[in-house]
Amino acid sequence: MTRRTDWAEYTSGSAGPGDAAYGAAAAPYETDPSAAGPPEGGAARHGDGEARHGGGRSRGAGRGRRRRERAEPSAEDGGATSSSRAEKGEPPRDPVEQARAICLRLLTGTPRTRRQLADALRKREIPDEAAEEVLSRFEEVGLINDGAFAEAWVESRHHGRGLARRALARELRTKGVDATVIDAAVSQLDTEQEEETARDLVARKLRATRGLDRDKRLRRLAGMLARKGYPEGMALRVVRQALEEEGEDTEYLGDEGF
Repeated sequence: MTRRTDWAEYTSGSAGPGDAAYGAAAAPYETDPSAAGPPEGGAARHGDGEARHGGGRSRGAGRGRRRRERAEPSAEDGGATSSSRAEKGEPPRDPVEQARAICLRLLTGTPRTRRQLADALRKREIPDEAAEEVLSRFEEVGLINDGAFAEAWVESRHHGRGLARRALARELRTKGVDATVIDAAVSQLDTEQEEETARDLVARKLRATRGLDRDKRLRRLAGMLARKGYPEGMALRVVRQALEEEGEDTEYLGDEGF
């Protein structure tokens, strides 16, 4: 049986320092059933190459041992262990190459911050020195860009989920983005744009509150905006205006429930 290992998916076309050792360890092992030779003296042959009758016992046993030695590499020379790692698709043992492979897999199809990748490497017990080398290199070539990540996050989450600047900043902080980078990203949104989005959110939810009393409608709609990060004053103003457009009397509507 022949085993074959291909590490291209981890190295992206460039061979790392540990690739030669893994290639050698994953070399094919083949066993030829005819190696035990023809039967002698009418002796019956079995799978282990040993003659159980006649005078061919010694030579048959010797050949069987040699066959087993060729077919069963020990863990000490890396044969069985390396083949197992190859079959499981594990990255090379070299910590830099391993860190590189982990980061490439995590970045496939999903941008991530430097902090997210650093946390992932730490969980995989990659040495700090190797992790720092790989992360810095990825930043140099643009595979890690926290500024671009934050800008794209703000654009997507504001238009897709209607989140306000406060909620967006909170999410970016949990992803390890630097405060100055966060400030620059959320500055894309101004107060007018936030208020316009808040009006759209209330308009979509307004129909579901019909049939409730006025105070409950206020609390429900204003609470929805608050959970998305909108300031209290803006939320109450937008909800009041929406209720007035439906004919609700909001002149003496208090803020206690909010």
